[in-house]
Amino acid sequence: MNNLPARTGWDWLKQGTSLFRKQPAALTTILFASIVCSIGLSILPIIGTVLSPLLIPSFSMAFMQACLMIENGDRVTPGVLLTGFRRPALGALCKVGTIYLVVGLLEMLVVVMMLGPEFFEKVAERQANPNDAAAMLSTEIGVFMLIALINLVMLVTLYYAAPLTYWKHMKTGKAVFYSFFAVVRSARVFLVLLLAWFAAFFVLASLMSIVFGPGTLGRILLTWLVFLFMLLLQCSMYAGYRTIFGKPSEKDAQPA
Repeated sequence: MNNLPARTGWDWLKQGTSLFRKQPAALTTILFASIVCSIGLSILPIIGTVLSPLLIPSFSMAFMQACLMIENGDRVTPGVLLTGFRRPALGALCKVGTIYLVVGLLEMLVVVMMLGPEFFEKVAERQANPNDAAAMLSTEIGVFMLIALINLVMLVTLYYAAPLTYWKHMKTGKAVFYSFFAVVRSARVFLVLLLAWFAAFFVLASLMSIVFGPGTLGRILLTWLVFLFMLLLQCSMYAGYRTIFGKPSEKDAQPA
């Protein structure tokens, strides 16, 4: 984990963009398949709420493996989506997903401690009480921004735990440790990456809104832009992994 200059984050974004341009259709297919699976899980009562965070590492490995295949010049097929769902990798990745689940529960605990357990009831009843909407709105925005910030920190700092588990065959605790401190030690690099990524999205989204307006076409194109930048961030995170931990070898690409 060598110290990296801050501009490396911009280099990662460019490298991620280059990876995406080589096989955009394959990566887009994987993204939509992941979204469909996530929506299907969320429909399941109770168990879906638990499974969703547990399977985050398994879904993320599909993108990491796809980026590795693209870099190696291999053709990416939809079957790569199953990368993190094959045994014995699935069990190890679900242990990493347990960390996501615990953090999610802590987020809910923070909300309850800050605003009280009745907050969620008030949010649900907000539309039924228009007079309280303005007062609730400012509170909601603050809470949701806090949750979004926690989620962002969690997703970035723990992102490499999955590939370290899959490619380096690390135990859960060791993988989480290395992932967290790799990101913390290179915090300015990841900050540049996220700022550049967000700035590019903001500029393109603003131009799109000006050109196409708020109509149906504009909303469709904006949705596609969101999906595109989700993929660019995934590819850029792979570039970060390769820089920090080295490119996985063919032997590493097979789960232990």
